Amino acid sequence: MKLLAIDTSSVACTVALGIGDELIERHEEQEREHTRLLMPMIREVLDVAGAALEDLDAIVLGNGPGSFIGMRIAASVSQGLAHGAGLKIVPVSSLAAVAAEVMHESDADVVAVSQNAHMQEVYLGLFKRNANNLPEPICAERLQGQQLIEELQQMECDTTVAAGQGWQHYPQLLAINESMLGAQSEVLYPRATFLLPLVDLAEAVNPEDVQPAYLRQKVAEKPGD
Repeated sequence: MKLLAIDTSSVACTVALGIGDELIERHEEQEREHTRLLMPMIREVLDVAGAALEDLDAIVLGNGPGSFIGMRIAASVSQGLAHGAGLKIVPVSSLAAVAAEVMHESDADVVAVSQNAHMQEVYLGLFKRNANNLPEPICAERLQGQQLIEELQQMECDTTVAAGQGWQHYPQLLAINESMLGAQSEVLYPRATFLLPLVDLAEAVNPEDVQPAYLRQKVAEKPGD
């Protein structure tokens, strides 16, 4: 397959082009610089590969949850590129991409990914390793307050790894659940490279049908509302 993956749902602005076994990635962690960085990074990976957008099978969108503004940037850019090139878009969970990198780099059987959602909450995704060594959701991604994560209580797993920046931003959440976590990964943000193995072309949608996974529909909504 020939796929272009992009994600700006976090501090990371990340782009990867996969053409067969060839992989070209550009990844920078610079807050509030996504608008400036994203298009030059896309042009660069295409130029290095000698490829055009029209050559691709689809665009892969890191669909959040994450930063509202960041998610809109990636969604609008992917929609514009897909419209112009006659391509579809495959939305992929940005939390699952974090879990995929952790599983690639370690023997973690379960990965608990949290990203800062502000308002004393995180975006939480829990994933188990499947037969293909890829993350499989244990439950629906959700907003999680500074509370015990009930699913972790029910697991009998010694290799549950915490990943994502949310654990650092809210150390209380880590402290409450620490006894059920075997380790804490240094993987904080999604990399576009790890969106690629999660692609299912059957889930591709037309550009106008992309719906970012905001989870919280109103930025000003109070926790628990």
